[in-house]
Amino acid sequence: MAKREKSVMYVEEPEIGFWEATFVPAIVEGLRTTMKHLVSRETVTEQYPEQKPDLPLHYRGVHRLNRDEKDRVKCVACMLCATACPAHCITIEAAPAPKDWPDRDKFPQTFELDELRCIYCGMCEEACPVDAIELTHIYDLTGQTRDELLYTKDKLLNVFDKTRDNPRDPVRTGRGVLGPASEFQALPTLGPATQVATSDRSAKIGTAGVIESGTGNVTDGGARS
Repeated sequence: MAKREKSVMYVEEPEIGFWEATFVPAIVEGLRTTMKHLVSRETVTEQYPEQKPDLPLHYRGVHRLNRDEKDRVKCVACMLCATACPAHCITIEAAPAPKDWPDRDKFPQTFELDELRCIYCGMCEEACPVDAIELTHIYDLTGQTRDELLYTKDKLLNVFDKTRDNPRDPVRTGRGVLGPASEFQALPTLGPATQVATSDRSAKIGTAGVIESGTGNVTDGGARS
C-alpha cells in the first residue's frame, strides 16, 4: 500500500528579533520600493477613451436580463435576487404569467435596478435559479440624471440584445428552462431541528405561536388562545 502524502503542512511562527520589533527593516524596504517606482520610466498610463482597457474575464459591470429561446424574459419573479441583494437596489413587481406561457406561473411585470446603488457584488447573479440576470463587461456607465441610471426591464433586456453576441459576455445559461429546483416533484417531510419534551407547553400547542412568559397563553398573529 502506497504511503499517503501529508495534506497538511505545519509552519512554525518565526521569531521576531530586536531589529524586526523596531520595524526599521520594514520601513527601509518600503522606502526602497517607493524609490524604485520614482526612478522607473516604465509607463502604465492608458490613453482612455482612445485606448480601451483590457478588463479581466471576471469583471462585473452593467446588468442584463436574459431572454429564453422564445425571446421571452427568463425571469420568473421569484424575488431571490432582490432578497440576496445586500444593497437593496432591485425592485420587482410580479404578475401572473400569460396563458401561452405554460412553463411558469409568474413573470416580472416591472423590474427596476438602481445602477448607482448597486455594489456589483454578483450575488443576484448567483441567487437566480434560472440564470435570468447576469453582469456584463460594460463599464462606461454614464448619465446626466439619476433616473437615467435606474434600469427598467426594457433597458435590461436591451443590454442583453446588445451583448448576446459579444464573445466576452456569453450567455452562461446551463440549468434548463426553470433551473434545478423545478425538477422536484415532492420534498420529503423533515423532522424538527430540536426535540421537545412532551411535558413542555409548546408540545401541547396545535399551531405555531409565541408562549407568553409566566402564563399558559399563546399569542399567534395578535390572537390569544
